[in-house]
Amino acid sequence: MTASNPTIWRTTVLGGGAWGTALGLAMLRAGHSVRLWARDAQMVASIGRGENPRYLPGIPLDKGISATTDIGEALSGTDCVLVVTPAQSLRAVLAQAKPHIPLGVPLVLCAKGIERETGALLSSIVTETLPENPVAVLSGPSFAVDVARGLPTAVVVAANKEALATELAARFSAQNLRCYSSDDVTGVEIGGALKNVFAIAAGAVTGAGLGASAQAAMVTRGFVELRRIGAAFGARPETLMGLSGLGDLLLTCSSTQSRNFAYGLALGRGESLAGRPLAEGVATAAIAARIAAERGVDAPIISAAAAILDGTVTIDQAVSALMARPLKNENDL
Repeated sequence: MTASNPTIWRTTVLGGGAWGTALGLAMLRAGHSVRLWARDAQMVASIGRGENPRYLPGIPLDKGISATTDIGEALSGTDCVLVVTPAQSLRAVLAQAKPHIPLGVPLVLCAKGIERETGALLSSIVTETLPENPVAVLSGPSFAVDVARGLPTAVVVAANKEALATELAARFSAQNLRCYSSDDVTGVEIGGALKNVFAIAAGAVTGAGLGASAQAAMVTRGFVELRRIGAAFGARPETLMGLSGLGDLLLTCSSTQSRNFAYGLALGRGESLAGRPLAEGVATAAIAARIAAERGVDAPIISAAAAILDGTVTIDQAVSALMARPLKNENDL
């Protein structure tokens, strides 16, 4: 790394939304300098004034975050890059950033999803675009508002090389942010991506007034599907039982703070979905259903969610079809 003080990293955050801003604050609390890049000049100016009213209203920001619309300036001499742009725009952002990222600097993926057009996991996009830079993934049960406020949160940082994962987890940890390490990048990514689809389904069940019992059954059986698809990708079962799998699933499927749950809730209530905040699970559902079908994985909830989102079936029709499936042993995976 290039930092003159080995205990302080020059950290770049790509993305000025709620999660990017919150992680910028977290890096400051961990003792690092932070430069944040965003396209929106008005947002950059607001962050410079100590606020992000669009995404984190009412939460004061430390003015130690240096925000800019110049991606080259944000990346110049950086020691670590946190990529917090939406999954479906990752490839385009990396292409823009590539000329400015120093060789060997780790890129930490902080968004969750699967590329809709190709079915690629986000780590493979980084490896394809920037093969000389190690890739890591940060995921787990965490809301941006909680992290921005400094509330207790635990996440996991995964990298293929355990030593890198351990170093990143240690450097990112601060008071009220506990980072565990893992070398199962695929498992952490799969958990983070698929939980968004199940959160939409959970919200839809709740919004349609189908009851808490139906929601609990959906989340539990959704976790079975997550484990099936994870196994098809080579993810380790213990990873999916951890923070980035079960932990994130439980949080996201139970709170309106989750954009995906809130989207499903509005869907179940029959409310207009126009202008709602980005719910990454909408883009992930169809590609996840396709991947499951291609790999011969039984994933009826994911398939139902994809069908509901594309208007093929109604929520009532999807639930009726799920309830009419052949009976089986609960432990059959």
